[in-house]
Amino acid sequence: MTKNVKPKATALNSYRRLFAFVIPFWKSFAISILGYSIYAATQPLFAALIQYIVDTLQAKNFAEMQMLPLLLLLLIVVRGIGTYLGTYFLAKVSTNVIHALRCKIFNKYTELPTAYFDVNNSGRLMALITHNVNEVTQATTDSIRTFVREGLTVIGLLAYLFYTQWQLSLVFLCIAPLIIWMVAYVSKRLRRLSTLIQESIGNISHITSELVNGHRVVRSYGGKKHEIQRFLTESDNNRRQNLKLATTMAIHNPLLQLLIGVALSGLMYLALYLMQDSSAGEFVSYLTAAFFLPKPVRQLSEANSNIQRGIAAAESLFKVFDENNEIDNGTYKVTKAVGNLEFQQINFSYPNSNTLALKNLSFSVQAGQTVALVGASGGGKSSITNLLLRFYMPQSGQILLDGVPINDYQLKNLREQIALVTQQITLFNTSVAENIAYGDLYDADMKAIQLAAERAAATGFINNLSKGFATEIGENGIQLSGGQKQRLAIARALLKDAPLLILDEATSALDTESEHQIQAALKTVMQGRTSIIIAHRLSTIQQADLILVIDAGCIVERGTHTELLAQDGVYAGLYSVQFAK
Repeated sequence: MTKNVKPKATALNSYRRLFAFVIPFWKSFAISILGYSIYAATQPLFAALIQYIVDTLQAKNFAEMQMLPLLLLLLIVVRGIGTYLGTYFLAKVSTNVIHALRCKIFNKYTELPTAYFDVNNSGRLMALITHNVNEVTQATTDSIRTFVREGLTVIGLLAYLFYTQWQLSLVFLCIAPLIIWMVAYVSKRLRRLSTLIQESIGNISHITSELVNGHRVVRSYGGKKHEIQRFLTESDNNRRQNLKLATTMAIHNPLLQLLIGVALSGLMYLALYLMQDSSAGEFVSYLTAAFFLPKPVRQLSEANSNIQRGIAAAESLFKVFDENNEIDNGTYKVTKAVGNLEFQQINFSYPNSNTLALKNLSFSVQAGQTVALVGASGGGKSSITNLLLRFYMPQSGQILLDGVPINDYQLKNLREQIALVTQQITLFNTSVAENIAYGDLYDADMKAIQLAAERAAATGFINNLSKGFATEIGENGIQLSGGQKQRLAIARALLKDAPLLILDEATSALDTESEHQIQAALKTVMQGRTSIIIAHRLSTIQQADLILVIDAGCIVERGTHTELLAQDGVYAGLYSVQFAK
């Protein structure tokens, strides 16, 4: 498999990639920069106004003194306009960038291969789209606003100082290398700590999710102390990393202020000697501009902390963006497959596993036939259906559908040919009807939905719900029993009306009466369809055209129910155990 060349994760590269999300909104960004430029210009103008005020008072020019309040008011109005333009338009850019990031990572989740979700816990993935995106939000709103506004203010003040007394202002250049080194070192440490904090948040989310979803098991098996300890350990790790980050900033800010304070002290000392020929107004305005510097520098330092946290969060998002999508190089497309299926010498192992789940597996099924897969758990039965749906790729061998390798099919088109019902039912927090008519079935009319539910023996309990088909069933159908969930999943598969039907323990949660009803319905539905049934209840697959006994990834027996009983092998042993009296 050819892998994408992934860009090196550096702060500069992350800045560039984030900026790419800003480009579509460059007009708003330019207006915000203009606004903050206006704001920044008012700082040295205040210093210049102070010079004008002092010189006017010394000259006792009463005519000009009457203009001073108007000039001050005008400066405040201009400053306010600049602040509004900068704040509003940067917020507009930021909210759009965050929306774009959030949608892109969610869309990416829909394209990632199954193997990615196997090795990344759900808590971490949820934290990326909530906590990490929020960290980027903070970095691209308050922090960027502060960085742009105060950065331009520092530039404006330094420009004014150098314009007024450039020889004297060289003092700031003496400490500049030390400040740059300090900021670079702290920025690197902040990003590292922020990454650790975000990882711990993901773990905290995962532990919490497991407790919420598995609270019945936790309580039944006395897992309360264990779960509390897991959460305590991870939360304490998060606390320690946050404390390290706070300590770094607590040391960094005073040191930065001390450096600037030393520079200002030296500047004041030199000004007393070098500005003796200057007017009082020029002297006061120069020192005023110089003493305006510490505040924006301090705010820049504080904003840098949030920006580095945002960059660390952005890097974690970019890692997901750089992951390879599901392989979909197929170009073949068919409206509706006939249903001839063939597995040819399949060898397959799951990612990060050295053991083959399927070994040199071969079999074929003619269109309209039913093949049943039986055997002990972990033998490889579900792996066969996972490969057919291209959730995974085999290491060798190929699968053919109507004589065409399934890798040649467009991935979406291939899956349109297959209806799947698994033992682990996935339902969504919406209505019964929307759960049956899910995804590509969304436009199905109500009559078709009701017919599918009726054929799945689900109409009875649905009509007893408070709002019938419009009833909201809660997260993953929490308000329904296991059997009711399975009937909805079967109804969804029946509504899809695909030429291939996969039933992976699809009736395991049904009572005997419901199972008989479903089996009768499925018998009708499977006519004319290629069906793969995975079942532990051998009573449900006796009429299958072909039964494969799977053990340790190999087909150890194959034949019809009658033929396998006559062989008196593994299948006959399983049958005798289940039907022993």
